[in-house]
Amino acid sequence: QVQLVESGGARVQPGDSLTIACTVSAGTISTYVIAWFRQAPGREREGVSLVCLSGRAYSSDAVKGRFFASRDNAKNTVSLQMSNLRPEDTAVYYCAARPTCGVLSVQDYSHWGQGTKVTVSS
Repeated sequence: QVQLVESGGARVQPGDSLTIACTVSAGTISTYVIAWFRQAPGREREGVSLVCLSGRAYSSDAVKGRFFASRDNAKNTVSLQMSNLRPEDTAVYYCAARPTCGVLSVQDYSHWGQGTKVTVSS
């Protein structure tokens, strides 16, 4: 069973950039679609970006143009590059895996990491 580990969360200032990573510790990332979700305090978990097996990436409207997901199968890692961060991007960011590409829907993913916290504050 695939196991996912997120890393790289930090406290940054508005306008800063940050890259977080999702590493597969058990399994092979090349066989999974990896998606990023986030959950802010008091809010539901929402989809952010996903990277299909082909490498093609999709992002939600809330982050389009600012967040970019990419995969490095050789390193068993999917990264989320975040730029021009805003206070409303503050959340715990989770990566999740499934075998085929689909929509950014929480219920479609059965494998989850433990999350990494990103705080955007001045």
